Amino acid sequence: MFSGIIETLGLIKKITPLESGFQYIIYAPKVIFGTKIGDSIATDGICLTVVKKTWTTFTVEAMKETIERTALKLWKVGSKVNLERALATGQRNGGHQVMGHVDATGFLKAKREEGIATVMTFEVPMTLTKYMIEKGSIAVDGVSLTLNRVTSHTFDVWLIPHTKEVTQLATKAIGDPFNIEVDMIGKYIEKLKGQ
Repeated sequence: MFSGIIETLGLIKKITPLESGFQYIIYAPKVIFGTKIGDSIATDGICLTVVKKTWTTFTVEAMKETIERTALKLWKVGSKVNLERALATGQRNGGHQVMGHVDATGFLKAKREEGIATVMTFEVPMTLTKYMIEKGSIAVDGVSLTLNRVTSHTFDVWLIPHTKEVTQLATKAIGDPFNIEVDMIGKYIEKLKGQ
């Protein structure tokens, strides 16, 4: 489990095709210390398993289902990605419960500056907005954010300067895809109501 509080940005150094997916080598010396083979790292919000590591890089593999469900298919050598290691027991959680299991991709529909903040509007499948409430939580490329406005197929978030500085969100252009994970509490409630 993750908190949605990004530790650092990583850089895609190498992409190698596999029989049913791809292998990625990511340069990220800040998250290597204390990371072991088999650990999970949320990479742009996707929970991926470390299969190899060096002093400055780690290697992960993604299979067909992950590639089809996420924006990972657009990663290129040189792409920057948000990184967060899994929460340790007793660690503070300043975000919300993020599983690293992406529900769908959304697209940046609009972006505007509002004082020191950047307001971003995302378009998502209508099946996701039923799990969203104003002032609730959402994970966008693994970043825990507060929902400020929700419609039938869009939502707004406001990025503070710190978030713009430590993530890659504000660098994206209109039309770019993002990994979206809704708050799992709503999904559990829906399942319990249906029984």
